Amino acid sequence: MHRDHDIAIVGGGAAGTLAAIHLLRRAAPGLRIAMYEPSLHPGEGVAYSTRRPEHLLNVPAGKMSALPDEPGDFLAWLATRREYAGAGDQSSRYLPRRDYAAYLAQRLEEARTGSAATFELHHHRITALHRRADGLRLEWSGGSATAGRVLLATGNAPRPLPARGASALGAPRLLEAWDSEGLAAIAPDARVCIAGTGLSMVDAVLTLAACGHRGPVHLLSRHGLLPLAHAPDSPVDTGLEVDALLALDLRARLRVLRQRVAEAAAGGRPWQAVLERLRPRVQALWRSLDAADQRRFLRHVVRYWDIHRHRIAPEADAVLQDLVRSGRLQLHRARLDLVTSGTRCVHIGARDRHGAVVALDVEHVINATGVEMRVQAMRNPLLEQLLGDGLAVPGAHGIGLATDMDGRMRDASDMARDDLRVVGSLRIGEAWESLAVPELRQQAQAVAEAWTGVAVAA
Repeated sequence: MHRDHDIAIVGGGAAGTLAAIHLLRRAAPGLRIAMYEPSLHPGEGVAYSTRRPEHLLNVPAGKMSALPDEPGDFLAWLATRREYAGAGDQSSRYLPRRDYAAYLAQRLEEARTGSAATFELHHHRITALHRRADGLRLEWSGGSATAGRVLLATGNAPRPLPARGASALGAPRLLEAWDSEGLAAIAPDARVCIAGTGLSMVDAVLTLAACGHRGPVHLLSRHGLLPLAHAPDSPVDTGLEVDALLALDLRARLRVLRQRVAEAAAGGRPWQAVLERLRPRVQALWRSLDAADQRRFLRHVVRYWDIHRHRIAPEADAVLQDLVRSGRLQLHRARLDLVTSGTRCVHIGARDRHGAVVALDVEHVINATGVEMRVQAMRNPLLEQLLGDGLAVPGAHGIGLATDMDGRMRDASDMARDDLRVVGSLRIGEAWESLAVPELRQQAQAVAEAWTGVAVAA
């Protein structure tokens, strides 16, 4: 039975590229691997496509290896770069994300040239996937191909601005936080409002600051919380018994963690040490919660978790704090409600927790509300088709896609087949922690081992 590919990877961001690297390093002679990625540059996606030097990794370089079994691989690559020659140990530094994109691209090329398999990169946007007698058929505008196995790695989808009137706004009035060129073009004295105060807000503020912006920047957030910084030396609270938390419900876990943080503070240790201890076991902690507690977490805890878990580089935090102290960065705890375009500005209406109106007039609104977790709202034709045909169903609590613990996608009959797997953010409902490189590389390695039968790199 003829098939165009043995394995097709849909999506060439960090997750898809990591999967390709691991598959190529383990592949037997003759295996045909293809990647479908509209962008000309695999390995970037939303996270690593930036060319701005102020956009930093949120994890020290020493923890960013693409290869779980070679934890120093990213550092070894850095040592070959002219800009880091003689710069000493880079393991604790938060480096520009563009460097990580270059690292992934080079490791992919090296894996391709050194592999016994063949690798094809197609710049098509896959819009449909059907199960046929000859395999899984991928379709795009003007063409199709068949594959024996398909790995979905479609990555993050930006969340649309949650406000009435947003659909009537366009650039440059409304800009996405990842539109670095658009942000750099904002006039130095322009008034700006950023909706959302997560990691994408940090990128937007850093770009404005790097480009000499001096006008007021208003931040709108329902919780009024800013991301927190890493501790300088990334300590780990080795005394915390994480396994003991697995048997507790959500409230009991939070009590233990608050007590542990207080004990750390009393002993002169940073609270980050407690989070570093939890970090490798987040998936187990999520899976051990019952459905009701998972819902409570998503409703009441998630924003507090995010600012403590997804921390930023100390140098990025220093820029934010300086802008707050100067008054140029103003934080409003309010829910965005309405945006309307006037002759010279955008009128913004929001409401605080007491129902009072917060009114702002600005030249630009930046959407930094983060990534969309609800698969039905991602506006992705492929995912909509999979859901409509019953090949996929939404994940737990409506976020991501339903998979088993190995990433096999569950269909409408709750069957999980090995020929269709998922890596990356679409596994968030089942795994929760499924966005960062430590999880992506483990998922990529696991898929490669399962589909090639090789447990270690050749």
